[in-house]
Amino acid sequence: MRGLRDRIAVVTGGASGIGRAIALRLAEEGVQPVIFDLNDEGAEAVAEEARAAGGMAASRRCDITDYAAVQAAVQATEDQIGPIDFLVNNAGWDLPKNFLDTTPDFWARVVAINLMGPIHMHHAVVARMAARGARRVVNIASDAGRVGSSGEAVYSACKGGIIAFTKTLAREVARSNVTLNTICPGPTDTPLFDAFKAASADGAKIAEGLARAIPMRRLARPDDYPGLVAFLLSDDAAYITGQTVSVSGGLTMHG
Repeated sequence: MRGLRDRIAVVTGGASGIGRAIALRLAEEGVQPVIFDLNDEGAEAVAEEARAAGGMAASRRCDITDYAAVQAAVQATEDQIGPIDFLVNNAGWDLPKNFLDTTPDFWARVVAINLMGPIHMHHAVVARMAARGARRVVNIASDAGRVGSSGEAVYSACKGGIIAFTKTLAREVARSNVTLNTICPGPTDTPLFDAFKAASADGAKIAEGLARAIPMRRLARPDDYPGLVAFLLSDDAAYITGQTVSVSGGLTMHG
């Protein structure tokens, strides 16, 4: 795709699942992904996998819930590797719990990772993009933020917030030639989804029910998303901003 080769991308939560698939695809397209993750060993393993396949990649331990840590990681990346052209906010976390059974400590963790973490990343990276007058952001939200999801009330609120935040910031920085778009995955077969299933006595039945409800009759796989991420980061998508795209096998269909 046009405009990807030799660019630098930060991918949060790239040590596994969807983030890993995105980082590897970007490396294949000639982008140098820098994987930000608390799991520094897993992030470096993905970076090494990308390098072994002939690409360029790096990793950096970063707690996105800590604004100072984010600023330091972004500054170190630009000092040591170069200006960040692309940002993919992918990191996320949740457990299935009915809202009335949860506590403020649980809400705080979900909000810190799924809402404040991406906000920290935007503030650190997009300011630099706007000053340079270019480049792109893709946020990985969730269809839970569009239609809700039982057992994920606070998570859904965070992902809905990311969708609205993306649209607002897209308006604010459009004149700086910075674009922001959101991808909303449906249920996806990842380590996070495995943990989600294990946290509930009915987790396996819920997963089976989801698969039956999806018109394409399967859960998504991590490699169902990277192609769209690459497109939205490319020059082929230069006139697309503030948009939200569901990738869910037809489980949700928005006009």
